[in-house]
Amino acid sequence: MKPISRRTMLQGVGATLALPVLDAMLPNTAWAAPEQLVQNRMGFIFFPNGAIMKDWTPGELGEKFSLPKTLKPLEKHQKDMLVLSGLAQTKARANGDGGGDHARNSAAFLTGAQPRKTSGADIQAGISVDQIAAEKIGSQTKLPSLELGIEPGRQAGRCDSGYSCAYVSNISWKSPQTPMAKEVNPKLVFERMFGTGEDQKAMEERNFYRKSILDFVASDTKQLKNKLGRNDQRKLDEYFASVREIEQRIERSEVEADLARPDVEIPEGVPKDWAEHVRMMYDLMVLAFQTDTTRVCTFMLANSGSNRRFKEIGVNSGHHQISHHRNDEALVANLQKIDEYSVKQFSYFLDRMKSVKEGDGTLLDNSMLLYGSAISDANRHTHHDLPILLAGQGGGTVKTGRHLQYEKETPMNNLFLSMLDRMNAGVKEFGDSTGRLDQLS
Repeated sequence: MKPISRRTMLQGVGATLALPVLDAMLPNTAWAAPEQLVQNRMGFIFFPNGAIMKDWTPGELGEKFSLPKTLKPLEKHQKDMLVLSGLAQTKARANGDGGGDHARNSAAFLTGAQPRKTSGADIQAGISVDQIAAEKIGSQTKLPSLELGIEPGRQAGRCDSGYSCAYVSNISWKSPQTPMAKEVNPKLVFERMFGTGEDQKAMEERNFYRKSILDFVASDTKQLKNKLGRNDQRKLDEYFASVREIEQRIERSEVEADLARPDVEIPEGVPKDWAEHVRMMYDLMVLAFQTDTTRVCTFMLANSGSNRRFKEIGVNSGHHQISHHRNDEALVANLQKIDEYSVKQFSYFLDRMKSVKEGDGTLLDNSMLLYGSAISDANRHTHHDLPILLAGQGGGTVKTGRHLQYEKETPMNNLFLSMLDRMNAGVKEFGDSTGRLDQLS
């Protein structure tokens, strides 16, 4: 039997469902022209307000390093990631523009460009690294890129010391004047990924009866399973289980929203619990990469300068407020709690990425996932020696399990240029890059 195409979709009335990589998609002879099944993915996860660097930075270099307090939740993934110290994003600095470091943090994070200081319509930053990749390879997938977030944000108005809210609310920029607005509602993300082609009647019917998308493609699923071996059937069952589990969590979130107090507006399908919201978005990222719906994704854990309270871990003051701690021990301790809590959710994401088998490895092995910020010490608004993690082996092109220390002021854009190389983007320079970042391989 001929191999099943990597582009096979399950079809139903008004619904389509992409498939993960199956054994049956591999060529059945050693000399058959192989379809390139496994592609590199890249993801960028942004957190605001910097980090307590003494609890972030390992004390040792190379492979034999111990994870400090904030990174402890990643202990089981230590061999799957790099801790990168010494990188800087100089365009997040004032450079003569005065206050507004938080707006510049998010605006320059992935663009490596100095944002124009304006609160009007004449915004300007730069094309972000994810959108450069999307422009080069986005035609090969259903969605060129996917932009996710947790907090809604305005695209106009003044938000930080004369900077437009567009800078605070976005890290992804399609052009210097066009930010890529993020989606914060898991239900809408799910429908964007799997609901293409669904007519209004079918959508209304599915919402009314709470049907799963799996019900709509049941006939196609049955026909496909008859062609698959036991291992592929197991893979398909695991994939369907994860799809249905996300649907059920979205449905529970909608019920919670319906039961909320009438004077509090809660977006439909958005969990009230921050960690559950974050994990649901991470799960959607896994599905997007697993099904090759996209190979490029960005995720803002919060808007730049977010002042969210984390009462669930005993932090009752706003995040941005306590980030200006003036070395007060109690405030520093609370800020470290938030840092560690966020890292814990990232560890969950890596758990999920590693659980998906792909070829001889895992989904994580074939990805590059950057977790970080363009502010290190928020108390002093510093933009050097940034808190940066890079997880995944990039299809075997990155040697993980190390803490690397780079020379002071090494451009973070050198890292982005190296990541673009691994996406076959063919880019010669990016921002203030001075070359490729060494020591990665």
